[in-house]
Formats: sequence, structure tokens, C-alpha cells
Amino acid sequence: MNIKIVQCTAAKCDCETNYKRIEEATSEAVSSGHTDVLVFPEMWNTGFYPESLETGADEDGKQTKALLAKLSSQYEVNIVGGSVAVREGAGLYNRLYAFNRKGEELVAYDKVHLFSPAKEDERFEAGSELCKFALDGIQAGAVICYDLRFIDWVTLTAQGADILFVPASWPLPRVDQWRLLCCAAAVQCQCWVVGVNATDDVQGKIGGGHSLVVNPLGYIETEAGSKRQILSACVDTNLSGDVRKRIPVQTDRRDDIYEKIRRGMK
Repeated sequence: MNIKIVQCTAAKCDCETNYKRIEEATSEAVSSGHTDVLVFPEMWNTGFYPESLETGADEDGKQTKALLAKLSSQYEVNIVGGSVAVREGAGLYNRLYAFNRKGEELVAYDKVHLFSPAKEDERFEAGSELCKFALDGIQAGAVICYDLRFIDWVTLTAQGADILFVPASWPLPRVDQWRLLCCAAAVQCQCWVVGVNATDDVQGKIGGGHSLVVNPLGYIETEAGSKRQILSACVDTNLSGDVRKRIPVQTDRRDDIYEKIRRGMK
């Protein structure tokens, strides 16, 4: 599976520019060689996150879905659309969309763990559903940025998946933690991890780049720098199954004991 990662910067309070940038980046990525999957970072339509979200958020995700459907069908490429700010009714959501090669929506996922140090939990509504889908028959899952710190959620999402996608706006000062958590998730879940981080124009305080692809053994196959970049990776999805057969972590789990202890702690 040939994956292209679009590591880009979102213009604050300028959604139209951001939609145009994504359209141009898609054209650039697919013209640079065979592409099966295209992946975008977190909150690419507004950045993470301006005060003008009330007017900048995409109403019911209509503009985002229309663009991703057009691009995926036009270029016959699967798109894991990072995430965008979406307004639905009175609520704001940090939402991921994925589309297949035919321009069909596969999944919509609302970020479950909202980053309270930046008061994301005060501005957005939290999701409550896992994000699982298939790309060309390959099982995949996705979490968004801060979700990555919660291993129980990551493990549930990646169960049975060959690839875990992680769109983010992770700051440069904590990029070592970003790298460590992506590698740990790959080892714990025994799957590929595709981490797609944003960049910004304020010394990496919002998005520090360093998007990366980690194999199921926890080794980094490729990693971007801190600036705008389209990163390419060829992923052997059979490796996840091979690793799981050699070290059957999932079948050796003791969920019966875990649940008993959880009940006892209540």
C-alpha cells in the first residue's frame, strides 16, 4: 500500500485558502507517483484552533465532504481526511472523514479525548465511537492527536487493524513524546502506525511536523522534518499478521482479570 502523507500548515481564519491548499497538495501528491492512500493532519480547515471557530467551522461538514468526495473519485485514491472543525447544530466537533476511491464516505469520527490544557473540551463536543474502516480490503483504524495518549482507546481502535492512522497538531517541544507514543502504539497493537502531524508558523507551538510511519515492530520507516512536506511510504500490510502470529499478544490478553479488577476498583 503506497501512502502519501500531506504535512501542511493551516492558515488561521482563512478556510478557503486551506481548502485550496489541500486540493493543490492532493494534485502534487498523486502526480509524484502511484498513491493508494492520501492522509491529512488534524484541523486543517481552521488550524488548532482560532477564536473564529463559530464562523469558520464547516456546517455539517458539507464543504469538507464535497471536496474529499471529489478528490478521491477524481484521482481514484483513498483519503483519510485528517480532521476538520465541524459545526453540527449548536455543537462543534473535531471530526475525521475517510473516503474510498469511488468518492464514497467510509466513516466519520469525532475526537474522543479533548485536550483540556488548551480548553478544547470547553469548545468542542467529545465523540464516543471507535473509528474502524477498510481501505481496499485492508482493515484500518484512526485516532486523533490527544487520543494517542490513551492506550486503552488506541488498543480498542487498532484491534484487528493492519494500519492505525493518527492525524495530529502536536507541538514541536513535545515531538519526542509524539515519536515515542507512535512507536509504542505500533508495538502494543502490532500494526503499522501512520502519524500525520501539522506544521505552523509560530515555531512549532501548534504543529511541529515530524510525521512518521512506524512498522509493527516499532521501528520508524520514514519521518518528515518540521516544515511542509509530502512524505511517501510503501507499507507491507502483511507484516501486521506475521508479527501477531509470532507473538500472539491479543490472544494472550487476560480481559477476564482486567475486568474483575476494574469492577473491584469501583
